Amino acid sequence: MTSLMHIPPGILGTQPSISRTVLLTTAVTAAAWLSLDLILRPRTTKNQLFTPSPRTTKLPALSEQEIADLPYPPNALPGGRDAATPYGSIRVYEWGPEDGERVLLVHGISTPTVALGDLGHELAERGYRVMLFDLFGRGYSDAPSDLDYDSRLYVTQILLVLASSRIPWTAFHLVGYSLGGGLCVAFARYFPQRLSSLTLIASCGLIRAHHVGWQSRLLYSSGVLPEFMVRGLVRRRIRPKDEKEEARPPPQSAGGADIASAESKKVLPNRDGDANGGDGFDSASISKFRPGVTVSSVVRWQVDYHEGFVTAFLSTIRNAPIYAPQEDWKVLSAILGETRKQAAQNQSGSSDEGLRPGNIFMVLGRDDPVVVAQETIEDAERVLGSEGVEIAVLPGGHELPITASSAVANAMESFWGRR
Repeated sequence: MTSLMHIPPGILGTQPSISRTVLLTTAVTAAAWLSLDLILRPRTTKNQLFTPSPRTTKLPALSEQEIADLPYPPNALPGGRDAATPYGSIRVYEWGPEDGERVLLVHGISTPTVALGDLGHELAERGYRVMLFDLFGRGYSDAPSDLDYDSRLYVTQILLVLASSRIPWTAFHLVGYSLGGGLCVAFARYFPQRLSSLTLIASCGLIRAHHVGWQSRLLYSSGVLPEFMVRGLVRRRIRPKDEKEEARPPPQSAGGADIASAESKKVLPNRDGDANGGDGFDSASISKFRPGVTVSSVVRWQVDYHEGFVTAFLSTIRNAPIYAPQEDWKVLSAILGETRKQAAQNQSGSSDEGLRPGNIFMVLGRDDPVVVAQETIEDAERVLGSEGVEIAVLPGGHELPITASSAVANAMESFWGRR
């Protein structure tokens, strides 16, 4: 059965600029390749429920020094552990004072959780207990082979991560970046009672339809092109070029490759790619603790060495809550509205537990070409109400929490202090 990427049907229609001849040619070509696709498509047996991560496919063959020299070694962050689950192993990091307020951070679609490492360090140094993890199919987490990468899978993963801790995480601040923001909204919809607050940094979920180009619609619509061809094209599009290669032009739309690019490359209106006023962003470090490792090199390592990454990325684009409109936001708004009514009717009996109206914070990059600040502000306030969300716009692009972790941490802590 033909299915389309998880974006509104109205934007998947044919654009005037695409002639019927082009579409017909595409369809005929796809049909011609179908038999070859059936032959070359990877076989998933009932016993192969997940694709293992580089932790088991690559690391055993490397020396300690070779592992230490990787762009993303497994000890890149403190408190690492591998949580065994029915969906495969999940790489988790947890550190900071055990009696501190808890903060769970969820990363974006292409950068593994090490990209949020500096933000985690910032919070831990301020007394918070932080936990980060690699989403399925990223970093050192395995990639489920028999499931769609949708809200159900990712919300379940968050619950599994929480359960893996030896200390209770009954109430915590939930922080999501890019794709992680959309996933956190989905989690908040079903488990608002677990949350002290919800922070969304350059969050997906409200990206407007007009940002999706026809090439992305065609590429990520399953059934149009043979899957082996799609995987090859997607792999080529999302893999950052080597530093010695010419820099790619900035993304002009919000297709899957553009979101991935924006997470690992700073883009400004004047096309100045400087991260620190000097070298281009491709040479910017993934962390102040690993100054010689670039963001792009980490993503490139993941594309090259995680055998489940491209499939996970492709399924996420098709099924996860990235583009507007999203039902999760509307339902969350209704839940908070009901909570607000109950508190007004019985103020003396109201509880401070769980996500309350006004406990949602959004951090946006002023120059973000993917999650456009003004559009997101308008749409967030429309669905959540102007009193239901507080928004801060900081200098920077979509890579904001990677390159400006201190400023983001300051904004978050200030918001939490005003709750």
